[in-house]
Amino acid sequence: MNEHSEGIAVLASAPILLVASDFDGTLAELTPTPDGARPDPIALEALRQLAAMPRTFAAIISGRALADLALHLKEAPELKLFGSHGGEGLGRVPPLSEEQERTLAAVTIHCRTLAEKYKGALVESKPFGAALHYRGVDRVALPRLLQEIQSLAERFPGARRLRGIELAEFMVIDADKGRCLKWLRYHAGAQRTIFLGDDFTDEAAFNALGPLDYGIKVGPGETAAGKRTQDPSGVAEILRELATARKAALAQRVVVPIQNHTILADQRTIGLLTPDASIQWLCLPRLDSPSAFGALLGDETLGTFRISPVRPTAAPRQTYIGDTLIVRTSWPEADVIDYFDCGEGRPFQRAGRTDLLRVVSARAPVQVEFTPRMGYGQNRITLEEQPQGLEVSNWADPVCVFSPDVDWTIEETPHGPRAIATLPPRDRPYIIELRYGVVSLRPATEEPIRRTRTAQYWNAWATSLRLPSTMPEAVKRSALTLRALMHGPTGAIAAAATTSLPAPLGGERNWDYRYCWPRDACYAAQALLRLGNTGMPMKLLDWLCSVVDQLESPDQLRPIYSLAGRELGSEGTLPQMPGYLGSSPVRIGNAAAHQVQLDVFGPIVDTVAKLAEAGAPVTPEYLRLATAMAEAVVARWAEPDHGIWEVRTAKRFHTHSRIMCWLALHRASTVAELVLGERRPDWDELAETIRQDTLARAWNTQGRFFAAHLNGQELDAAVLVMGLCGFIDARDDRFTSTVNAIERELVEGNVVRRYLYDDGLPGIEGGFLLCTAWMVEALALMGRMESARALFDAYASFQGPTGLMPEQWDPVHNVAMGNFPQAYSHIGLINCACTISEGLPEAHAG
Repeated sequence: MNEHSEGIAVLASAPILLVASDFDGTLAELTPTPDGARPDPIALEALRQLAAMPRTFAAIISGRALADLALHLKEAPELKLFGSHGGEGLGRVPPLSEEQERTLAAVTIHCRTLAEKYKGALVESKPFGAALHYRGVDRVALPRLLQEIQSLAERFPGARRLRGIELAEFMVIDADKGRCLKWLRYHAGAQRTIFLGDDFTDEAAFNALGPLDYGIKVGPGETAAGKRTQDPSGVAEILRELATARKAALAQRVVVPIQNHTILADQRTIGLLTPDASIQWLCLPRLDSPSAFGALLGDETLGTFRISPVRPTAAPRQTYIGDTLIVRTSWPEADVIDYFDCGEGRPFQRAGRTDLLRVVSARAPVQVEFTPRMGYGQNRITLEEQPQGLEVSNWADPVCVFSPDVDWTIEETPHGPRAIATLPPRDRPYIIELRYGVVSLRPATEEPIRRTRTAQYWNAWATSLRLPSTMPEAVKRSALTLRALMHGPTGAIAAAATTSLPAPLGGERNWDYRYCWPRDACYAAQALLRLGNTGMPMKLLDWLCSVVDQLESPDQLRPIYSLAGRELGSEGTLPQMPGYLGSSPVRIGNAAAHQVQLDVFGPIVDTVAKLAEAGAPVTPEYLRLATAMAEAVVARWAEPDHGIWEVRTAKRFHTHSRIMCWLALHRASTVAELVLGERRPDWDELAETIRQDTLARAWNTQGRFFAAHLNGQELDAAVLVMGLCGFIDARDDRFTSTVNAIERELVEGNVVRRYLYDDGLPGIEGGFLLCTAWMVEALALMGRMESARALFDAYASFQGPTGLMPEQWDPVHNVAMGNFPQAYSHIGLINCACTISEGLPEAHAG
């Protein structure tokens, strides 16, 4: 143990850690000339190890020119390098102005003149400045040199003087290490940061550290750093200890990767099952209700329902049984079959009742742990053993566990009661049934009959789908997942089954997706229409009609509603839940429900139009809905909004929202033509006005792409939809140029990022799978079918073992991110497969 050990232990446990250091005097001993500096091999190896670890970032912020720094650290390509005190490495640097160029040239000449005048001085030229080193100058002459340096600073006020250890530096740009460190911490989403430095210029970085961060001053002198070490050898020991501690901390925090979960569903709620048959997430009685099992967002003290062999001899295998939501988990010692009963009438006819069945075939002893934690773990319940199972008391709704052959032991823990049991091997299976909405422990219909009926419920629907020739099985599983996300009693379709699964890990971008976004739900309905299903789209439109009927004016339609069709309350956090891998806060509710998102109208009308084009009946209610959405656009299309990505900053004029306003009017006129026999000229005229205005104002002439915002400079993958929905021809030069720009700037690995502009939140997202799917479709429609197919093959690889997909994929650490399973991602898979299949030669034969 040493004075840094306690701080290192705290740093090592951070969900996301940033390790940043100066170079000269910190990683490397100071030398008479800059060229002679060499990094300490122990320190460098520790930094390389840290950089290779998950959720860990290592960076060097130096006053050296970036090219020179890279040359000295060429053996460590893993490190993020920033030169010129952070002036280089943050991205594109605007060119110097003519005045800055003149100032830099003049200052450099004067510094060289001083170097010639004073023996032992030397000049280090940099892209944005010049440094005069005087470590080798005679001590007698030094006062005169310092006086001349001061005169030089006064002569050129446009060159900012930076104080260094035995050097004077002049820079013509405004950059410092503190600003760079803040940028790094923001983009890494780091909860804790350590910075090590020795020089005066490092004080800006020390001052930028927060209360949870750790600053270490190397050597003597006043400092804002909280800790100190004597020299670079001390730095090496600190970094080596940190690398060891970080490796150990990460090894202890092993969680199931997001994409490796499997879901159970009954169209009322969804449970997440780990590969070893532990239910880690389940909200009751509805998907957007409080959780009863919440270990996914913390640990098992938040609730779990675990079944596994006492002594497993091999890893489990987990699969869906056929085209159902029935899951089998198998070990050599046991099998567990899990499902929600969907057989006693359609699930949405069984209001207030949910039955989860767990069928255990034990060939060796099997352990069961039932640890409910109702109300997100905030409500202390009581477990009582009954002759036929367990009863959960002190909760608002009746809950029980029917388990006639299980001998339970109830234990009290600091977090509440848990029931445990060991099942001895036997020939016939054990039935453990969680019943929500009833306390009756009477036997129900024979389990095999219930399983058969449930299988028929899912299989019959899957069989009715019209599958494309491309990846039909993956498409079928995606369609079943969308059906699982549909709330049977109302027809609303949830965006995902979870809240607060992070993007990125450890960061603050943790949102509650257990609600219905009318836009997202309509995209799901349209994907299912491509597979020949009209029932779910019509059920959704019925729900939307009921929502709109409650509004004073249709243009007040919210971006998000509860599954019951009610407006959401305020967004809140759950401090008792630490989050997935410590990614806090855990949120409930969603503040985006109170935003203005003008893109919501277009997908609704487009769904009505596509339903009509598919030959399904368009009821008077659907016609009124399409008309109401069109009139909402007439009233509000010219306003700014928050856009599809729900950025929590000021409203702007989003290109995507304008495209969707055009779509609403264009397709509403189509609905009128299909249903009433003629188009609406007024809607068509305004649609074209919006289209022409958007094409002109969204086009960035310099970059040759359609920008995220009108008259904007930033790229956004959401503009890809313009070529998919008919706003512009996919082979138009402007669209192809936009696709090329997005490929250059937003594609990393095999995923497409939404955008790179500052959205006011820390951390960098992964690639957004829906955006990747849009790129696949755009490439296909442009005629780049080979590229489309290659990207789609990569897209399909983001499915988990049972075919489920997350919201995002981190191309750096190769892990899933965001809520799960994500409707958007499964919508994208279906649409890509259909678009590619429609573009294949055999699709056009005959």
